[in-house]
Amino acid sequence: MNPYPDQLISPATRAFLARPKRMLIGAEWTDAASGETLAVLDPATAQPFASVPAGDAADVDRAVAAARRAFESGEWPKMRPVDRERLLLKFADLIEANAQELAEIEALDNGKPVMMARHVDVALVVDFLRYMAGWATKIEGSTMDVSVPLMRDRELFGFTRREPVGVVGAIIPWNFPLLMAAWKVGPALTSGCTMVLKPAEETPLTALRFAELALEAGYPAGVLNVVTGHGHTAGAALASHKGIEKIAFTGSTEIGKLVGKAAIDNMTRVSLELGGKSPVIVLDDADPEMAAAGAAQAIFFNQGQVCTAGSRLFIHKSRFEQVVEGLSGIAASMKLGPGIDPGTQIGPLVSAIQQQRVLGYIESGFAEGAKAATGGAAGGGEGYFVKPTVLVNTHDAMKVVREEIFGPVVVAMPYEDLDEVAHRANDTPYGLAASIWSNDLTRVHRLIPKIKAGTVWVNCHNILDNAMPFGGYKQSGIGREMGRAVLEMYTESKSVIMAL
Repeated sequence: MNPYPDQLISPATRAFLARPKRMLIGAEWTDAASGETLAVLDPATAQPFASVPAGDAADVDRAVAAARRAFESGEWPKMRPVDRERLLLKFADLIEANAQELAEIEALDNGKPVMMARHVDVALVVDFLRYMAGWATKIEGSTMDVSVPLMRDRELFGFTRREPVGVVGAIIPWNFPLLMAAWKVGPALTSGCTMVLKPAEETPLTALRFAELALEAGYPAGVLNVVTGHGHTAGAALASHKGIEKIAFTGSTEIGKLVGKAAIDNMTRVSLELGGKSPVIVLDDADPEMAAAGAAQAIFFNQGQVCTAGSRLFIHKSRFEQVVEGLSGIAASMKLGPGIDPGTQIGPLVSAIQQQRVLGYIESGFAEGAKAATGGAAGGGEGYFVKPTVLVNTHDAMKVVREEIFGPVVVAMPYEDLDEVAHRANDTPYGLAASIWSNDLTRVHRLIPKIKAGTVWVNCHNILDNAMPFGGYKQSGIGREMGRAVLEMYTESKSVIMAL
């Protein structure tokens, strides 16, 4: 079922692809209750190469019930923090030992370059799980002296506890399937929660291999469940399920709003990591060559299918021509190809729908007067390729400037002063990330507080650290991933007052 030569795909990956794909519910690898399946397409060839169960509400019910049992009885609730720490460390070790296989599955399923999947996605997963493992023994409450006016003659003692929120439903996107699974599973398991994981229908495969490794690590049945299927069936059923205490979602703002509305009907705790239209701001003292290389990395990383993609490039007018020329040269030289090929720099987009969406935005830009300094078309072949594209002659009111494209398309615009660029950078419903390119630290420090975004990078872009909270302002989401802050998303705070 796979057209690639043996040297590009390891025996372990071929063995995984040859096995029947089933969902994990409790201790059972199972088909969908309906018996329906979902084809998995290779974005580089547009051909099916695997199939998974098309789970729906009935399967979500079963998975939530299994997670509930695991949360309330058996081994899991009796485990001490150090036991959860050791399990997560073992899980991370198994992922590291199977890193090449996971990277190859991700490249085939998502289309991203296999070298990036191996040295970025999988490496970040391993490091993140090890980081989160350390928090298992450090979740703590506090004690306090309490003052109650009506009980001055009684001695009172107060303290707080942080407890696992309960059963978590997680819905993850297709752009970083394995990493986003880890971002949800890591803090949930660290905190003592149980989980039902719903991967994107376009990219379900690494979630299933991830679950296999979780069982191999020794997690009790029901602690981690994986239901594959469509978003409008399985995903919607999970978001609105009355049996979960928290929903964690990463994806578009449009779908995130629907998830949030479904959750609030049940007063389900919710965290949403949503879209972005991140500005890249090049000051007049920046080196044009460095800025061009940085802007290329900001937008073309993962084919631009990144919530923090630097899709709006603001360049001081004195550096505009030089930076655009350098960026366009980099874009034109990038090698397009299947993700599984180690030489590929730009892989296909994830699906035909996404390819047409991106090409539609490019056409809308042309219709409104934009011009392509490079790119601006499909990449050719049977896969879902789009050439890296740099659009100029753009202005702030254009659709390509205002809306999230989620592809390898950047709009480049000149500006004159810092107040102007700060206003234009913030003129968006999003506020996920931004980057500033300059060696003038005085002006950088003055600009940072003016940018309404959850992350601001300086002389870099798309750089993540496990200890740094990640999330957005405005319509880019609610809550934070990573760092100490993420534990607040998976725990409840309980206050206790004792009369002694």
